[in-house]
Amino acid sequence: MQIVVTGRHVEITDEMKDYVQAKVERLPRYYDRIHEVEVVFDQASEQFTAEMICRAGHRHTFVATETGPDPLALVDLVTDKVEKQLRKQKEKEKSHGHRDARSDTAG
Repeated sequence: MQIVVTGRHVEITDEMKDYVQAKVERLPRYYDRIHEVEVVFDQASEQFTAEMICRAGHRHTFVATETGPDPLALVDLVTDKVEKQLRKQKEKEKSHGHRDARSDTAG
């Protein structure tokens, strides 16, 4: 899995890169087809924006964006949003083939 951290109008520190990497490395627990995760930081005046773009197999792309004063806290928020999307996708794929079998036995 490739991890890319970039910044627009903000310098990316080693602390930010390390923090993002630690958070992103947990994502394959929720969905194992992830190829690339890109985190983009932007700064406008006192506010930061963090956007996480997670590219996975079968052309799935999961995106989350947050805005606030602390860039590291934003990483937590966007990671939580992407985790939720990944869990939902995994459940969708898991139950996709079993829907008919469950409806036959429910009656």
